[in-house]
Amino acid sequence: MLGLLILLFIAVPFVELAILLSLADHIGWLPPLVLVVLTGVVGASLARRQGIQTLARIQGQVNSGKFPSTELADAGMILFAGALLLTPGILTDLFGFSLLVPPIRGLYRRGLAKYFRGQVQVRYGTGFSPDAEETDNDKILEAEVISRRNDSVDSEPSARKS
Repeated sequence: MLGLLILLFIAVPFVELAILLSLADHIGWLPPLVLVVLTGVVGASLARRQGIQTLARIQGQVNSGKFPSTELADAGMILFAGALLLTPGILTDLFGFSLLVPPIRGLYRRGLAKYFRGQVQVRYGTGFSPDAEETDNDKILEAEVISRRNDSVDSEPSARKS
């Protein structure tokens, strides 16, 4: 995973630069420059507006006693979109704008949820801590993080009463 991130941090700027230079060769340097500045300004404005709306939805969910999982995922994607839109480049702008379109963001959210469901193993059961006081109404959720590289399981699962 670290290798992939390093590759992305090296490859993406070179690809972005190649695209911008190619555009500058074909249509001149001013239109790509204006495009980069304009997408940064418009994207930051859109990300700010959607971020404020999402924060209001988070507060509403919390005030009603619900966990705002969807809203928190949206907030993270909007923050990431803002960072991408402030980064000069065509590909990063396209990906950033796609994160600001709610239906497309929903597709990304479902894909991320599916990915993370495969990374976490959840088991239900009764207490597994000898120090825990239990009643018949207690439900304990045990989760273990499984490393995909060496298929080892964390030896000390954590417990949370709900």
